[in-house]
Amino acid sequence: MKWMVYILKCADNTLYTGITNDLERRISMHENGTGAKYTKGRGPFKTVYTERCDDRSAASKREIEIKSLSRHNKEKLIASDKPDI
Repeated sequence: MKWMVYILKCADNTLYTGITNDLERRISMHENGTGAKYTKGRGPFKTVYTERCDDRSAASKREIEIKSLSRHNKEKLIASDKPDI
């Protein structure tokens, strides 16, 4: 089972970073308000970045790394690569 880190751009122009092994299902959860407390009421969302990881542990570690970046550096990461969905 492959895991991925993803970044969503919320309707209020904020960025949300998460992990999943089923991106389509997870985005659907965000859209209907059950995905995460932060994203509730902030939709619609646009997937602006994905990065595949070998397992949940690697995805969680990468999520923490990305969440620690400044907004500027997150935008540079997003611009550096096209989503690999």
